[in-house]
Amino acid sequence: MPITFIDPEGLPAIDVYHQVAVATGTKTIYVAGQVAWDAEPDLAAQTEQAYVSVHTALKAAGASLKDLVKITVYVVDWTPDKMPDLLKGIENALNAVGETAKPPATLIGVQALDVPEHLVEIEAVAVI
Repeated sequence: MPITFIDPEGLPAIDVYHQVAVATGTKTIYVAGQVAWDAEPDLAAQTEQAYVSVHTALKAAGASLKDLVKITVYVVDWTPDKMPDLLKGIENALNAVGETAKPPATLIGVQALDVPEHLVEIEAVAVI
């Protein structure tokens, strides 16, 4: 397996992602930020669609969500009370595609994305 996930002692163990991914594969895939072009104005629904789009992009490159080594999630007007909706969207996407993934992740609150209707954007890096 080209990816080993680590949660080193001294760093907090986070339920929804690992702290470190060690990638030893030979092909790196960079997925551009994915948004929900036709989802309702709901954070969970848009997160689900964006994450499924990441899955679709990886699949086209011969990879899967299990090959992710890093995701970055941008959320408009982020506040901690939005976390349940964000996590629900990710869980729904993983269930929809029948995969699991807990790569290292970064969550960044932003003022706006490319169009006013977009609430979340997810970019990813995978190694196979």
